[in-house]
Amino acid sequence: MRLLLVEDDPVLSRTMAQGLENAGHRVERAHTVEEAQHWWAVQPFDAVLLDLNLPHAAHARSGLGSGLTALRAARARGDRTPVLVLSARDSTEERIAGLDAGADDYLGKPYELKEVEARLRALLRRASGTADQVTVGRLVLDRQARRFSVDGQPLEMPAREFDLLWELMTPPGRVLSKGDLSERLSGAGEAVGENALEASFSRLRRKIAGSGAAIRTLRGLGYLLEDDTGTPPAARP
Repeated sequence: MRLLLVEDDPVLSRTMAQGLENAGHRVERAHTVEEAQHWWAVQPFDAVLLDLNLPHAAHARSGLGSGLTALRAARARGDRTPVLVLSARDSTEERIAGLDAGADDYLGKPYELKEVEARLRALLRRASGTADQVTVGRLVLDRQARRFSVDGQPLEMPAREFDLLWELMTPPGRVLSKGDLSERLSGAGEAVGENALEASFSRLRRKIAGSGAAIRTLRGLGYLLEDDTGTPPAARP
């Protein structure tokens, strides 16, 4: 998953980002309302982890409810990215305020990283209609284990091809343009251009050859992953 972590505590932000990255996620970090609104507006994310008590950079002070400001602004412009609120302010009123502002789930501090990941998977399943396991041909994505396999054998690949196949399979059968994929695979310090994307597609096609799954190019539209055996993609919760 590509995640936006909005947390003003530098130690907690760094520790959590490292844990999520070690689990295979790509994480962008924001520490203020302004940074959160910037990244949220210009980059696509699979989910946002949002602290409610964020400082305003312009005033160098804590602004209660400023996390809600960023959330409300995103929802007002039609952004439906799943949001998991992470906050030490765990009163019923605050939970209600977060949910009413458009949050999808709420987890009070302190929390375990494994529970954060589990809640993120649940949010993404609801948002995309994708189960924990998805099968196209004989290619299987186990989202919880973050593993691809063919006929039960793990399919190893570099990070960029892994992320590309993950996007195509979440869920399968949807068309993704080059622009969409370039944005989703690019990070703050790395842009994935069309040439790099084409090279990744070429390697990925070789990697999944014979698996019963095929990447189809739709001229002028983009790419989709489909079952070339005539069997509809399967999903298991």
